[in-house]
Amino acid sequence: MALAFTSSISAPSSPFPSSHPNPKQLPQIGSIRISERPNGAAVNFNFAQRRSFLKPVNAESPRKDSLVPLAATVLASETKEENFEQIATDLENASPLEIMDTALAKFGNHIAIAFSGAEDVALIEYARLTGRPFRVFSLDTGRLNPETYQLFDAVEKHYGIHIEYMFPDAVEVQALVRSKGLFSFYEDGHQECCRVRKVRPLRRALKGLRAWITGQRKDQSPGTRSEIPVVQVDPVFEGMDGGIGSLVKWNPVANVKGNDVWNFLRTMNVPVNSLHSKGYVSIGCEPCTRPVLPGQHEREGRWWWEDAKAKECGLHKGNIKQGEDANAHLNGNGNGVSQSQANGAAAVPDIFNSHNVVNLSRTGIENLAKLENRKEPWLVVLYAPWCPYCQAMEESYVELADKLEGSGVKVGKFRADGEEKEFAKRELELGSFPTILFFPKHSSRPIKYPSEKRDVDSLMAFVNALR
Repeated sequence: MALAFTSSISAPSSPFPSSHPNPKQLPQIGSIRISERPNGAAVNFNFAQRRSFLKPVNAESPRKDSLVPLAATVLASETKEENFEQIATDLENASPLEIMDTALAKFGNHIAIAFSGAEDVALIEYARLTGRPFRVFSLDTGRLNPETYQLFDAVEKHYGIHIEYMFPDAVEVQALVRSKGLFSFYEDGHQECCRVRKVRPLRRALKGLRAWITGQRKDQSPGTRSEIPVVQVDPVFEGMDGGIGSLVKWNPVANVKGNDVWNFLRTMNVPVNSLHSKGYVSIGCEPCTRPVLPGQHEREGRWWWEDAKAKECGLHKGNIKQGEDANAHLNGNGNGVSQSQANGAAAVPDIFNSHNVVNLSRTGIENLAKLENRKEPWLVVLYAPWCPYCQAMEESYVELADKLEGSGVKVGKFRADGEEKEFAKRELELGSFPTILFFPKHSSRPIKYPSEKRDVDSLMAFVNALR
């Protein structure tokens, strides 16, 4: 049975009247009742906001301390169409505060901020600064860090709000854990677990809304978020009216750099997740999140065992391009490269270019793997030149190769994306890019570098321990 605790909130300093409607008349996240449409009229969603004939019902008895100002619930009786592509263009250079104000003004009580902790506190602060009522909801997967729960409590107290928590279906979680164990995502990928614990609860939440607000930024993920607009018709999820085009997605900080978000948070002196001070930048569930090391991209701490361009849990699945461009992110073979790259005609410049780094062909790496008595040990990186994590370690790997010159250890590279990826996964233990292998002098079996640390000293310690 799914557990969904919901409430409606207002900004602490709301300018609206203190009188409130009956809570049963207010829309609640995750629960609706459908009524007949007059004259059997069909609803056409073409990048448009449609007024609904749906009557909301409460999923449970309303909380006595839940307040929604009257003005926030007033909706125009007529159907109002909006061109959100044009709005996105008009707001492209707007400040996050202006974008937030526009979103709250347009949707009132039928929009909510998706809060997962981390820098999403900035969204709540911007909403507060507008002076308008606002709502906040969060997905509690049951596997968050203790520090994240502490942040939730601190944020509620700081802003005087109630976060509307959504929980995964207990029966679905139980079935997944009983059949596949607690950590199946390390072997099968994170999508199945995220679908049960995050995507389906989010889908229920959004069914009670006409719009939602996220903390996505273009600089967060190189493969999936570089082109997000400040507002868009949600390409994946449905809102109250149902059907494609029934939900609008606002990304007020889309054009803001991560450093600028943090400068804002420090200036406003708001609560933040204490994990940030321990090296965590992008924070998700505890088993799937690690601190980010120097030289790593901020999303590399998420699902670190998977490919660089697959780091979406499904909440923002629409960011992964479809059709011809889909190959640039997650093509049918899971290569994470474009078709031109798979055919060997990639336009991306190669990396690890040094006279001390041997460029191994498919035949070369196969011969190396077959040898049981090598003249010298080898250190080889399996890489893709488009991978930002490979790019981040390029300097340290080349420096390591320079240091190992004349030491009796050969340093090589093998491009393992495109047509070579299935071979690399099958024969060379490729899990994600980059994968670093050490081929000992008297053994055919390579040893996989187990650490996320890719600085020169860590790599050198690995080599010295095995040669």
